[in-house]
Amino acid sequence: MTRTPPTCTRRIEFDAAHRVMQHESKCKNLHGHRYVIEATFAATGLDTLGRVIDFGIIKEVLGQWIDDNWDHATILFDKDEALGSSISSHTGQKIFYLNTNPTAENMADYLIHDICPALFDTHNVTCTRLRLYETPNCYAESSV
Repeated sequence: MTRTPPTCTRRIEFDAAHRVMQHESKCKNLHGHRYVIEATFAATGLDTLGRVIDFGIIKEVLGQWIDDNWDHATILFDKDEALGSSISSHTGQKIFYLNTNPTAENMADYLIHDICPALFDTHNVTCTRLRLYETPNCYAESSV
């Protein structure tokens, strides 16, 4: 019988605004969320202490990227640059542009496929699943 290797998951929370261009309902308007990330990591083996990775390293590395880029920012589709420029010039608000609409699905996919591999390339772990809660009742999930 084959054993599934252990994984570990860290929860990270942040606040951000976004809007979904061409949304058929009220999400086409700029609005905010208390986002929650659950990032799950796996390794080919456990470290000498019996861990996939120290939870503190996940918080330090991924948490810092979130703090620097998404926390208390406005996350917009790069085709929404006029809105971003207006917000930034009037309020000084931090703007982060995605090359896709900033839906929970696209944000989760961006984190697991673009950000986590670059951030954790020297830590011998892989982010294998990432859940991004947009609300306490709704999340998107992406995996490798």
